[in-house]
Amino acid sequence: MGMQELDVPLDRDLFFRKMIRSFAASLEATVGADEAAGYVAVVGSEIGEWIEAEYSKSAGRDSFDPQQIAELLVDLKRRIGGAFHIISISDEQILLGNSECPFGQLADGQPALCQMTSNVFGRIAANQLGYARVVLQETIARGDGQCRIAINLKADDDDDDDSHEFFKIDQPLI
Repeated sequence: MGMQELDVPLDRDLFFRKMIRSFAASLEATVGADEAAGYVAVVGSEIGEWIEAEYSKSAGRDSFDPQQIAELLVDLKRRIGGAFHIISISDEQILLGNSECPFGQLADGQPALCQMTSNVFGRIAANQLGYARVVLQETIARGDGQCRIAINLKADDDDDDDSHEFFKIDQPLI
């Protein structure tokens, strides 16, 4: 029997998800949870810039309203294996839910990976609408069984420890 006939559960998607999880876990073990989340946040912001540019190019437009932003965020997560859905949309907040993490079971116990979602969502929303504060209300990685993510579009005095603010930037990060 040749190696190609073996039933090995390995493909490109699983390989890259395992690699990212291992990278995040190693980083967290080396520099601590807060610093690891910070590194992942930088990557998330850069990926958010790239994704925003791709959707803008494909749609033939440079700006999107809150409804379109919510649809864009749900679509991008669908394309990478998530199961996000819109709970509600207003001029003040986009509220999204999710029942399946794109990292699958690899996200269990790795909340630093959630910073990727937070920063991609925050960067896109802020660049399009001027401001975003992302609150990870529930996450699969923390054991909640689902994700519930609020993207607040207006600045307020809420000092939620589990939120991150984003502001529109005029120069691309990448």
